[in-house]
Amino acid sequence: MDTGRRHDGEIRDRRRIWPVDALAWTCQGLSAVLVSRRRRVSRPVSGPWSEELRLRDGRLGCAVIARRRSVHAPADPAGPAEGPAPLAPVCVRAPHGRPRQRLWRPSPDLEEDRLGRAAQKAGTRRPATRQRRARHHDEDGIMPVLARVVREVEAAVQRRRVAPSVRTKFQVVALLVREERARVKADDTLTEARRAEQLKRLDGIAVILAKTAARDTSLLGLLDDDAVVSEHARALKVELLHDAGLDPAPEDVAPPEPVETVETTGRQVVPPSVVSRQLANPFLAPDFSAVQKRLSRPRRLAGWELLGPLFRAFELGGASSCMDLPEPTAGFAPAGLTLMPHQARLVAAAAAGQRTFLLADEPGLGKTAQALLAAEAAHAYPLLVVVPNVVKTSWAREAGRWTPQRTASVIDGDGENVDGFADIIIVNYDVLDRHAGWLGEFGFRGMVVDEAHYIKNKKSQRSQHVLHIADNLRLRAGDPLLMALTGTPLINDVEDFRAIWQFLGWIDDTKPVGELMEALEETGLSPADHGFYAAARTCVIERGIVRRRKIDVAADIPARRVADLPVELDGEAGRSVREAERKLTRRLVSRYEMALEARHPGGLVDGIDHDLVLQVARWERAGKSGPESGENVFSMMRRIGQAKAGLAADYAAELAHNVGKVVFFAKHVDVMDAAEKVFARRGLRFASIRGDQTPSARQKNIDAFTKDPDVAVAVCSLTAAGVGLNLQVASNLVLAELSWTDAEQTQAIDRIHRIGQEEPVTAWRIIAAQTLDARIAELIDSKAGLAARALDGSDEEASASADVQLDALVALLTDALTESAALVAV
Repeated sequence: MDTGRRHDGEIRDRRRIWPVDALAWTCQGLSAVLVSRRRRVSRPVSGPWSEELRLRDGRLGCAVIARRRSVHAPADPAGPAEGPAPLAPVCVRAPHGRPRQRLWRPSPDLEEDRLGRAAQKAGTRRPATRQRRARHHDEDGIMPVLARVVREVEAAVQRRRVAPSVRTKFQVVALLVREERARVKADDTLTEARRAEQLKRLDGIAVILAKTAARDTSLLGLLDDDAVVSEHARALKVELLHDAGLDPAPEDVAPPEPVETVETTGRQVVPPSVVSRQLANPFLAPDFSAVQKRLSRPRRLAGWELLGPLFRAFELGGASSCMDLPEPTAGFAPAGLTLMPHQARLVAAAAAGQRTFLLADEPGLGKTAQALLAAEAAHAYPLLVVVPNVVKTSWAREAGRWTPQRTASVIDGDGENVDGFADIIIVNYDVLDRHAGWLGEFGFRGMVVDEAHYIKNKKSQRSQHVLHIADNLRLRAGDPLLMALTGTPLINDVEDFRAIWQFLGWIDDTKPVGELMEALEETGLSPADHGFYAAARTCVIERGIVRRRKIDVAADIPARRVADLPVELDGEAGRSVREAERKLTRRLVSRYEMALEARHPGGLVDGIDHDLVLQVARWERAGKSGPESGENVFSMMRRIGQAKAGLAADYAAELAHNVGKVVFFAKHVDVMDAAEKVFARRGLRFASIRGDQTPSARQKNIDAFTKDPDVAVAVCSLTAAGVGLNLQVASNLVLAELSWTDAEQTQAIDRIHRIGQEEPVTAWRIIAAQTLDARIAELIDSKAGLAARALDGSDEEASASADVQLDALVALLTDALTESAALVAV
């Protein structure tokens, strides 16, 4: 056809494609000829039928909607119709306020009369309800509504006019398609033909969504399962359901769930000295100087989902994540101590007015001293410091060293001995729940959260208490000093930033706030614009991210290296491990085969169904170890650790005899016990640092290792001693058991690779060859790139959001299925 534009189309009744050689439609000057392809069909069509015809005209940018009778259906008592049935007006929807066109379609009354006369002549009667059902079949339900809206979105994206409303429509259509597909599959009242027909139409809409997202890749994030659904999207979803004549489900119209509040009613204590301080200062003068300036509300970016793109900006990598810091100035360090230049720059920034910091220096670069002196420079007293239990004594010692003019007090248990008049209050995460009430109302002007990756899970009580206290600080002090300290801000995912950023006041539950939102507005860009991610990354960094690496600021620190030492598990322990791993593999394969049979009854599947492999791995990880289920991945790794304990301890003993002090890390108590027996048998003195020790006992063992030249080995818990310790008297470390994350492993290594280390540092990683241990080691190494991409601007590939346990099970099952397929092929 040639009418100035080419239109290719088909006329479908959703059960067969009818041949039409030439069919002309006239619509106020718009004409088109539809040409369809012939196709063989075996399913007959009974009764009169009608078809909804959509033709997109590029010139008008509208969807032309018409209905016509089959050219094969009797249309006249005198005989079959020679051409299209008479046309009656029907509305043509034109998006974006374009003039509404009118098209003509068969008049229902006239068509019904014709069909009635034809039925009388044929001597048959057709029920009126059946006629109406057939005539309006295509207009029922949600399908026409989805088709209309998806075409509007497609047209807007083609014109490159992706407004927030268009993004909302795109997301809502995707949600409704997903829900409708699930409903159709589960509806037992549908015939197989009708179900196939509905699914085919949904597939067509899904294809349009995919092609539209390919034109504008910023829409892809809206298709994620965890994409945020805004209130505008919820409202539009309800509106479209009403347009389709459907009642929204209760969850579609229910008000948003209230934000969970922190429970501070149970186990709340107020130390006596805190009461005394409150009585001594009944009227505190408000700090008008600290009140934040009033910020304008979001303007251009209102309606955009921004948190996802912000996290994505760090996942993509880029320049190193460190804000511009002023040149260092003298006078901050106490007499007899000297700050390194990188430390002095951060303190100078605090003195210049910077009040939020994500201090993500690599472990060993002196974050504790920087935080204490930043509080001094900002006059942020009283200061609250939240730390892991294992380092609270160390913090009190460092406070006395770097700020000798300030008093520091540590909260133990119910805080009976805490000094409520102290300048620095130190509390550990474990007892924060019982003190959250009075800490939020105390009147702190600064707050430091050490090892801030501890609060990455926002659903945990630990995280909620920290965020609750920080919110109260902002309300009472206006512009407090807030510092999050961590050497590994990413544990498994870039979204681990979320809770830390919320603590710092950069975002809330749904969007950026305050100065960060202002900075994003000033860029003039939106997530749909090229260059937004780089600009957004810069905006976040300038809010206070400080990340320095040892290689950048401490060239005198020797380079560290990780050396893998494969070992063979011999004897009964080795045989036990291998047999347990075989049983685990057989159970995974059996589950996979049963699930495959249920999914494809009696059918054959080419290759491996990787989606099913992932599902089986999830089932296995969620299971419990017991007599009926056998070993799981967690118990397997513990069994491997027990089998390696003697070998790892022997190697550590050899190192101690040859090179001096050695740090031995393990995860499980029984592995530590086995190693200590080896050291005692070989005549080596050792110090034990565990999580169940009191702070005084722990410090005694630390001092013994660092100060007594006869103590050769420090036997440390990987989780309890992995943070907050300075063991740089040793230059060799043995990792007897593997962690689940590279971050935890790195923290352990940094106990000896710190400022002041004078020898090369080597971490010897003991790996059981040809077991699950080797797979875990590979997966941990693959995770090491994510933090580098997010914070250091590295281009190293990383598997974001990967779960090591899940990936290990997937690899185990995939290898077993591949091996089985190879044997069958032979």
